[in-house]
Amino acid sequence: MNFQKTYNIPIFIPHEGCPHTCIFCNQTKITGVQTRVTCADVRKIISDRLSYLPKNGCRIEAAFFGGSFTGLDLELQEKFLKTASEFSDRLDGIRMSTRPDYINKDVLTLAKKYNVRTIELGMQSSDNEVLRLNERGHRFEDTAAAAALISEYKISLGVQVMVGMYGSTPEKDVLTAADAARLNPECARIYPTLTLCGTKLDDLYRQGRYTPYDMETALTVTDKMMRIFEERGIETIRVGLHSDESLTGGDGICAGPYHPAFRELVLSRRERNRIEAEILRLDLKNCVYKAHVPCDMVSVTIGHKRCNAEYFKRKYNIILKTVSS
Repeated sequence: MNFQKTYNIPIFIPHEGCPHTCIFCNQTKITGVQTRVTCADVRKIISDRLSYLPKNGCRIEAAFFGGSFTGLDLELQEKFLKTASEFSDRLDGIRMSTRPDYINKDVLTLAKKYNVRTIELGMQSSDNEVLRLNERGHRFEDTAAAAALISEYKISLGVQVMVGMYGSTPEKDVLTAADAARLNPECARIYPTLTLCGTKLDDLYRQGRYTPYDMETALTVTDKMMRIFEERGIETIRVGLHSDESLTGGDGICAGPYHPAFRELVLSRRERNRIEAEILRLDLKNCVYKAHVPCDMVSVTIGHKRCNAEYFKRKYNIILKTVSS
């Protein structure tokens, strides 16, 4: 069956099962969940979402995010998975996110039993020194080994990588995307590193020992990473953290390249660079430039809040118009 769209029903289990507190991590802020999740909560979350999601023509998956799901006690993992499987008549599978060093044969055997379709590994970086500085507690070799074992069990692989971690550089970030692509994942998520209040990274930032990427750098590096995934046919299913009041409130983000439409900014900047290259090649100015783009690229071409249109007007006195097809 060809699915037109995939809907994830996110079930956040903040920090449960995770043996480490990475220097950038505050799961309560990231997930917006502050209380322990129970099987009753899982059942209600799935039931509520299914009540308004389409019944045909799409893929629907329950997705356990937040803490390292496979770090939970196996008995608790099974309780959660069994609860989700109660909805097998509507769900096309289950996905989960976890740490690379919490993948083993017992975990994967249980996952197969309950129709887990995708496991996303939080590799974050392929640079072992960056992983050490951020107190991840694992090495890239653990990610590679976990990816191979997941493939052996014929479960789809997803990877989660970060941009601008403490000790990283744009070059290391781009290399991380290349290393991640070589693991042959089906999908990827890219998250810019944000300095969350109350974390060790916050302390380093206030001490002047960590400088987060500015927005320009974050957009440029993320675009390069996305292109690497695109070239390998790997779908980038998310770019940037979701918007939540606990994250965007006064005691949420202290610093870093946060924007609620971060992915759109990346794609808009890509389009701006493409159009500007043609403007320079043709030596255009003081005119109307018509960009022929597909319908779904119109807003990206004009730019978030018309940022691209204003850029060309200001710099070249060019009026940007789109012709959609």
